[in-house]
Amino acid sequence: MPLNRRTFLGTSAAAGAGVAMAGGVAVPAEAQGLGSGRPPKRYSFTVMGTTDLHGNVFNWDYFTDKEFDDKAHNDVGLAKISTLVEQVRAEKGRHNTLMIDAGDTIQGTQLSYYYAKIDPITAQRGPIHPMAQAMNAIGYDAAALGNHEFNYGIPVLRKFEEQCDFPLLGANALDAKTLRPAFAPYVIKQMRTPHGRDVKVAILGLTNPGIAIWDKANVSGRMVFPGLEEQAAKFVPRLRSMGADVVIVSAHSGTSGTSSYGDQVPYVENAAALVAEQVPGIDAILVGHAHLEIPEYFVENKETGKKVVLSEPLKWGQRLTLFDFDLVWEKGRWVVEGAGSRVLNSNVVAEDPKITGLLADEHKKVVAYVNQVIGTSTAAMTTAEAAWKDEPIIDLINVVQAETVKAALAGGAYASLPVLSQASCFSRTAQIPAGNVTIKDAAGLYPFENTLEARLLTGAQIKDYLEFSARYYVQTAAGAPVDTSKLTNADNTPDYNYDAVSGLTYEIDIAKPNGSRIVNLSFEGKAIDPAAEFVLAVNNYRASGGGNFPHVPGAKQLWANSEEIRNTIIGWVQAKGSVDGAQFASVDWRLTRDGVPVF
Repeated sequence: MPLNRRTFLGTSAAAGAGVAMAGGVAVPAEAQGLGSGRPPKRYSFTVMGTTDLHGNVFNWDYFTDKEFDDKAHNDVGLAKISTLVEQVRAEKGRHNTLMIDAGDTIQGTQLSYYYAKIDPITAQRGPIHPMAQAMNAIGYDAAALGNHEFNYGIPVLRKFEEQCDFPLLGANALDAKTLRPAFAPYVIKQMRTPHGRDVKVAILGLTNPGIAIWDKANVSGRMVFPGLEEQAAKFVPRLRSMGADVVIVSAHSGTSGTSSYGDQVPYVENAAALVAEQVPGIDAILVGHAHLEIPEYFVENKETGKKVVLSEPLKWGQRLTLFDFDLVWEKGRWVVEGAGSRVLNSNVVAEDPKITGLLADEHKKVVAYVNQVIGTSTAAMTTAEAAWKDEPIIDLINVVQAETVKAALAGGAYASLPVLSQASCFSRTAQIPAGNVTIKDAAGLYPFENTLEARLLTGAQIKDYLEFSARYYVQTAAGAPVDTSKLTNADNTPDYNYDAVSGLTYEIDIAKPNGSRIVNLSFEGKAIDPAAEFVLAVNNYRASGGGNFPHVPGAKQLWANSEEIRNTIIGWVQAKGSVDGAQFASVDWRLTRDGVPVF
C-alpha cells in the first residue's frame, strides 16, 4: 500500500480542505434580517474531546482480568465516554456539538494489541479495529495522530485510518520525499445556526515530533515530523483565509514546553502552550500526550494578547473535555465572544450498552487470549516495591534480555564481552503469581510493545547512564525519615524513565545531589574499569533516545530484534516451563545514605 494513499493532497475534498456539514443547508442571511439594527445574533456550541485512549473501550483491565480501578476510583474506556457524549448531545442538541480526539488511540491494552498482532486488521478479510468500531459508533468528527499510532507500523495505521469514518489529522506528519502532509492536516465542519449563517469550525491536527526517534524503524525515510509551532503558523492563517470562524487545534503534545529527547531533534515535544502563545488565530487547543488532567488553562498569545483556552482530559477515557464557545455576529461574520473548558468524569456514568454490545465478541476473544497458561512459578513476585528495591520480578526481565542478547551475539566478534541489561518498573501492580503463569501476567509486567537491542558502551558511559537514572529519587538527607510515597518521581520523572541495570553492582546514595549518587560501582567484585567495554541489552525506546538517557542513542548497535520483549518473556517462560526466582534473582543495587542501606 503506498505511503500516501490517503494523503491530504489526494483527498482534500474528503477531509483536508473539505467542508463537512454538521447541520442542514444554510438559510440566506437576508432572509433572517441580519444587519437590520436588531439585537446582535448569538450562537453557542460545544466541542467534546478525548485523548490518550490507548485502546480502552471497556472499563476493564486486561492485565489483571477484572474491572479497572485505581486509588482515585477512576473508570476507563470509550463505553463510558459514549454515555457522557450522549448526555451532552441531549443537553446541547447534537447539531450544536462536535467530537474530537488528540491521539494515542490504537496502542496500550491487550484489546488493541490483539487486533494489531494476533488477529491483525491488516490480514486479508481481517477484522475492523475495535477502536474504529467504537469511535465510529460514538460519532467522532476528527482525531489527531498520536506517537503511539505508529508503533505497529505504517500498514496497520493506514488500515485503521481506512476503517475510521472520520479523518486522522496530522499537519506535521509529512511525506519524507515530497514534504507534503501524509495525512489530512485539518477538517472544516459547519455548524448550523438559527440565524441563517453557518459557523465554520476548523480543526487542525498536530502530532509529536518525537515519532522520528521513538518509531524510527517504522518511519525513517518515509515520514518526517517538523515542529508544532512551525506547522501551526503555516496552516492557521490558511484556515482563517478560507473563512474559518473558529480554529481549534487538536495537539498530541503537552503544555510544559519540555522534551524527553534532548537535542536529538530540534523540536519541542510538549509544545501545546507554545503554539497558543506564538501562533495567532487559535481559539482553543485540545491537549494530549502528557497524561495529565487540565480542566481549563489560558495562554495569552504574544502577538494579539488574546487568551487561548487549553484543556487536557485524563487518559484512557477517564475524562471528557468540553469546550464551550459563545459567538456573536459582528460586521458580517461570526466572532468568538467567549470560550471556556471543563472536564467530565467518566466514573459517574454507566457504560453505554450500544458500545459494549457492539464489541462483546472482541472482548471475549481477548479475555480468553490473555488467560492462556504459559508456565508456572515457584513463588509469587510483585513490583509493589520495585521502584525502590531490586526485586526478583525486574530481575526476570533482565535475565531474559541478557540471555537473548548473549545467544544472539554467540560466535561473533562481541561474544566475549559481558552483557548488562536495563529494565524499568512499568507498573507497580504487576505480579507473577505462584502457580500458573498466564499471558496477562507477562503482559502486565511489560505492557509496552518495545523491542530489544544490544548497544556497545564503556564503563564510564554506564556510570553516566546510572547517574542519569538516579535522578528519579528525591534527595533525602541521612537520618531523615523516608516516605516511599514521596521518595520517587523527582522532577515528575515517570517510573518508566527509571532504569535498574543488572550484571554489575552499585549503590545509589540518595543523600547526595544528582550527578554524584552512584557509589561502589563494581563488576565481578572489582571497581568498574571506565575504559572497559560492555554490551547493554536495552529496549528500542531507550536506544532511540526515549527518556534522553546519555550515550545509548549514539552507541554502536551490535544487534536488534523485531520481536516485542513481552513476547520474548512469554517464550522464555514457555521454554523453561517453570519460573524459579532463586535461579536468577540477586540484589545488584540498593539505595543508601552515607553507606547505610535505606531498606
